[in-house]
Amino acid sequence: MQEPWACRLLSTCLVDNNIHTHRKGGHVTEKRITAQQLGLKAGLDEADEAALFKWLLASFLFGKPIQQSVAERAYRVIVEQYRQDNPAKLLRCGKRELVHMLGQARYVRYDLSTAERLLKLSRKLIDDYDGALTTLRQRSSSQEDFARRLAEFEGIGPKTVEIFMREAALGLYGSVSSEPG
Repeated sequence: MQEPWACRLLSTCLVDNNIHTHRKGGHVTEKRITAQQLGLKAGLDEADEAALFKWLLASFLFGKPIQQSVAERAYRVIVEQYRQDNPAKLLRCGKRELVHMLGQARYVRYDLSTAERLLKLSRKLIDDYDGALTTLRQRSSSQEDFARRLAEFEGIGPKTVEIFMREAALGLYGSVSSEPG
């Protein structure tokens, strides 16, 4: 967790489980979005493949320095409106359509790079793990190894891994992921 004074140094930080976003010296506090709010909690607790991929997609979007409300809207446009809810569907939709979906959600600052990285994420998941996060889990020797492998996907850094594991670890490993501290 970031100290409140450190917020001035970052565009986005986490304080008291709230996301703080900064604009031109201003300070806006947003509640972090949970898997429960996206209707994924029950599926994550059972390590359901569809729920795991949707949560990875959401975690990817939430892990970027953009307002959580915009990231949530982008998730809902991609997954709920356009039904691009698995790696094969995302690959078939292509970069141009994905950029359009992100733009529709006003996720415009990083739309092209986000679209490219989501497509690369989908391709790697299919090529290396048969399109399944449960396969990635089976091939990982530990929760730490799973997190390390997840971080090998382009565009997935420590924050995205932290967000994903915060809610997926229970279903995948029977325990809640410990937050870095």
